[in-house]
Amino acid sequence: MSTEVKVPTLGESVTEATIGEWLKQPGEAVALDEPIASLETDKVAVEVPSPVAGVMGQQVAAVGDTVNVGAVIATIEAGGKAAAAPAPAAKAEAAAPAPATTGGEDAVVTLSPAVRRLVLEHGLDPSKIKGTGKDGRLTKEDVLAAAEAAPDAAPAPAAAPAPAAAPAATGAPGRQEERVKMTRLRQTIARRLKSAQDTAAMLTTFNDVDMTAVIEARGRYKDLFEKKHGVRLGFMGFFTKAACLALKDIPAVNGRIDGDEIVYNNYMDISVAVSGPSGLVVPVIRNAESLSFAGIEKTIGDFGKRAKEGTLTMDDMSGGTFTISNGGVFGSLMSTPIINPPQSAVLGLHRIEDRPVAINGQVVIRPMMYLALSYDHRLIDGREAVTFLKTIKEAIEDPTRLLIDL
Repeated sequence: MSTEVKVPTLGESVTEATIGEWLKQPGEAVALDEPIASLETDKVAVEVPSPVAGVMGQQVAAVGDTVNVGAVIATIEAGGKAAAAPAPAAKAEAAAPAPATTGGEDAVVTLSPAVRRLVLEHGLDPSKIKGTGKDGRLTKEDVLAAAEAAPDAAPAPAAAPAPAAAPAATGAPGRQEERVKMTRLRQTIARRLKSAQDTAAMLTTFNDVDMTAVIEARGRYKDLFEKKHGVRLGFMGFFTKAACLALKDIPAVNGRIDGDEIVYNNYMDISVAVSGPSGLVVPVIRNAESLSFAGIEKTIGDFGKRAKEGTLTMDDMSGGTFTISNGGVFGSLMSTPIINPPQSAVLGLHRIEDRPVAINGQVVIRPMMYLALSYDHRLIDGREAVTFLKTIKEAIEDPTRLLIDL
């Protein structure tokens, strides 16, 4: 007896997804509610749980296939032990990720195509890398971290001699290229970013901020803060609070254009960009204006953890009235961030570096950061944009303003 596995409901207005990865192969034992596949939607990766315990049967769809909500993608055969299962469709067999076998050991690790490619490129043994993804699976970040820790790793041994007719597999150096289909998430990102450029009258204004006061406050209270709240005190808490203060003073930055109307929001749902295995995702801190520093930091920490595990939901990323993107964590000095429609503005943060500045007629060295505000000039005037960024700067350079709402 077999049980059909269907594509679950993916969220409001989402009707289809792409098979991103098979987490179970035919013949493998499957527990109740154990993830057997990962689906890629326009915003998130969604895992499909097994409706029953048994053995993985046929994979009806292949990696890369587009499937509709409610469609059958696999079967689970009755029985608690692994047994021979029906052979998957030829297309699925060709597209499914192959297991990576470690040299000198019997362990077999199932890797996604992107992770497997990185493992081979860096000549790493996947069984020696600790996975931080769901159920201990390896992510791209895990492989890159392992590669940095062992830069002199030897190339991975070939599993078998390659056919003479396949020049890409000969190992000879030279001009090679690889074509990889864009993930559904990457396609959506590309489409939305291009749409933002085509639709909005986008402009960016800059300022810089002296981080001395925030760094000193963080250094003075971070241990007590973590002991009391169980979360680290980071810079994003300060910038989120400063953004709420500035959004209150300049409501147009927190608004959006809807047809021939302007919608002003009396709440502040702040989208924050966090890094996940498939790229940057933008979950939303709801009612950030009413949260404490601890509440903001806990929310961001939870988003980061779930982004790495691939467990963020559609609801986590829906809505949002304003975005903060921190390119500084990757070393960016300055950038012009792109608006996240239908929002009208995005604040870009960058790396902190010591620079000479003039204070009271004296040249001193201070930890400085460039700030960038990209905004839709159809709704936000230049004066408002500059005032908004200046308010952020003043609040960060004098954090007392955040406490007295000034």
